[in-house]
Amino acid sequence: MDTEQEQRFRSAREDFRWDGVAHQPYKQDGSAPFKDISRQVLFHEASLGCELRYFEMDADGYSTLERHEHTHAVMILRGNGQCMVGAEVRDVKPLDLITIPAWTWHQFRATEGEAFGFMCMVNTLRDRPVLPTEADLAEMRKVPAVARFLGG
Repeated sequence: MDTEQEQRFRSAREDFRWDGVAHQPYKQDGSAPFKDISRQVLFHEASLGCELRYFEMDADGYSTLERHEHTHAVMILRGNGQCMVGAEVRDVKPLDLITIPAWTWHQFRATEGEAFGFMCMVNTLRDRPVLPTEADLAEMRKVPAVARFLGG
């Protein structure tokens, strides 16, 4: 099979892995707080301006609490978890769709006891995430559901 065909077709393997797709750390530089999460870039196409990624966290893992200028779309594929988008916290399950608007605080958390995975579509050219300050966290915690989600 030539390289072009390999890029067109990536067979799914067990445990949410794909042929020819690297299984990588969630954040390469380790500069943001997260727990037990990995990523795979499934599709990167500059001519379309988009990238499709798969993130997976172990039971009780979580993504970084962050916000950024770019919007992105998420589809849950595996397990159950919770998602915070702005002042709203929702239980999420496979095939649920979530839109993360620009500059909106967001985070995903796995349900205790099971792996949790989701696809994420973003722009190929995007800004870097911003982490919350103590003042931002205090403001977020004024919403009871968010305070419970964040653990405080």
